[in-house]
Amino acid sequence: MFAFITRRVLQAVIVMLIISLLGFAIKQSVGDPVREITGISVSAEERERLREELGLNDPFLIQWIRFLGKAAHGDLGNSFYFKRPAFDVILSKAPATLELVIATAILVILFSVPIGIYAAVHPNAWPARFFMGASIVGVSIPVFLTAILLIYIFSVTLGWLPSFGRGELVEIFPGWQSGFFTKDGLAHLVMPSVALTSIMLPLFIRLIRAEMKEALETEYVKFARAKGIRPSRVLLLHAFKNTLLPVITVGGVQLGIMIAFTILTETVFQWKGMGSMFIESIERADTSLTVAYMVFVGFIFVVVNTVVDVIYGFVNPMVRVAGGK
Repeated sequence: MFAFITRRVLQAVIVMLIISLLGFAIKQSVGDPVREITGISVSAEERERLREELGLNDPFLIQWIRFLGKAAHGDLGNSFYFKRPAFDVILSKAPATLELVIATAILVILFSVPIGIYAAVHPNAWPARFFMGASIVGVSIPVFLTAILLIYIFSVTLGWLPSFGRGELVEIFPGWQSGFFTKDGLAHLVMPSVALTSIMLPLFIRLIRAEMKEALETEYVKFARAKGIRPSRVLLLHAFKNTLLPVITVGGVQLGIMIAFTILTETVFQWKGMGSMFIESIERADTSLTVAYMVFVGFIFVVVNTVVDVIYGFVNPMVRVAGGK
């Protein structure tokens, strides 16, 4: 098991190095941060002096190695626009994104489990056919189009929900403001979370349905039914329990993907989280913040996937054996 974990950690380190390298490669083509900082009234000599102070004239490899050395100590550089450490800027925007991801995860769990089980138990019923057809449509429609449609229906036409922003916030921890505990904050959260759910929900419905159908055909489920155990107990304790492992595995992977998908959702709803911050950093040519965001999100994605792999290895010894080969 130690060798299995060591391999996964080494793979995670290699992936992080590749992410940082790609981030710096993109950094070279985003724009000139000095021009965005100084404007047009500053002389060329002053701009060149500022570029030298920021280390922007150094070769690409030198800048990358310097960034890696600082990142190892938790320093992701300073934002050119905010004049603050990039990590602090990211942390100030993280609560909004995490709030959106948590709300989406709750909706996905609440709807995917009962719908997926029902579609597996009653595959020919018209509600099951409707849900499976709707899941294909949900996957096919881009999240930004769903967001615009929700705004048009529930905000512009009906006037039921606010179309942008986070609404009224309360501070639950120092530096952490949330809208979960206010009526206005929850109203602002409804449409962004539903738009993001439209991408993730169909995947989990189809996954739970497929795993449940496979579990219902196994011998131990047939034996449980033959013993006269209540159907609900057979479904939840015997069948659904054995579908959780692949669902949790995919859920861990989708967690990182969900954070990436918030870029479009936050942009449409002007949700001031990490996604909208990333777009603004590109528009302002704040390359330091752009690279820091990519490394931060990549780190979350890699850590989640590594933890899921290790947990899977503990639960399923066959994974460790396959990994050793």
